[in-house]
Amino acid sequence: MSRKSPRKAYIFAILAVLCWATSPTAFKLGLRYQDSYQLLTGASMSSMVVLGMIMLLQGKYRLLLELGWKDVGFSVMMALLNPVAYYLILFKAYSILPAQVAQPLNMVWPIVLVIISIPMLRQKISWKSIGAMLISFSGVVVVSAQGGAGGKDPENRLGIVLALSTSIVWAFYWIYNQRDQKDPVIRLFLNFLFASVFLLLGGILKGKVLPGSPEGWYTAIYVGVFEMGVTFVLWLLAMQYAPTTDRISNLVYAAPFLNLFIVNLVLDEKIFHTTVYGIILLVSGILIQNIMGSHAKVT
Repeated sequence: MSRKSPRKAYIFAILAVLCWATSPTAFKLGLRYQDSYQLLTGASMSSMVVLGMIMLLQGKYRLLLELGWKDVGFSVMMALLNPVAYYLILFKAYSILPAQVAQPLNMVWPIVLVIISIPMLRQKISWKSIGAMLISFSGVVVVSAQGGAGGKDPENRLGIVLALSTSIVWAFYWIYNQRDQKDPVIRLFLNFLFASVFLLLGGILKGKVLPGSPEGWYTAIYVGVFEMGVTFVLWLLAMQYAPTTDRISNLVYAAPFLNLFIVNLVLDEKIFHTTVYGIILLVSGILIQNIMGSHAKVT
């Protein structure tokens, strides 16, 4: 009997999108109580634990015994890329920029993926794709304006560069991960396991490595569970139950709009008109790219 169920697919996808929409607010709150390194260490350990529990509940722990040294080495490399490099850069960007700006700038990875795939995967690109990318990048420019104040502060410009650079890291992670045939829950568990080890070892030199307050731990656990752990499994289930992934995949682009309401309500951020217009342009370009059948589709 087929496991396809549009109703279940939409339920899991909507739950995942709601979790992702709260992530920017959780990042900003977490960074009030700790630095980027502490937040990532606590979140990585939390994600490792929750993914380990999911792995045990699904009976997938036996798959760990089938892994060879090549698989372990691949997980080590992937862990350094994501979550270590990706989230350290992303959290630093969030420590500088308003959440309403950092989140959409972090979303341009599907377009960056297309650009990187031209030399790496020898993909051809049409003029329509170039037009779609230009629409998205115009959205990046508008979002970066931050109501007219975006380019005046040097630190602000650094935050914009950092937020955009996370898309490059994620695009490389996506390309390498697509070649992997191992169970995604197992692979992600190993990523966070090795990342937690690296971060704890790095903390010996750094000093403060773990969240130092209850508030710090609360936010780190929330990020680890609902940005990195459970949400990934929800999205994976949505993809498995979906008869076709097209409509489900595009639901993820509701997250930046939901994010605007949450950051305004919780963080009391005044929403710039440039953020709204920029997100519309950015998402429109990505959706056009997806409709044209680009491999950059979020699946």
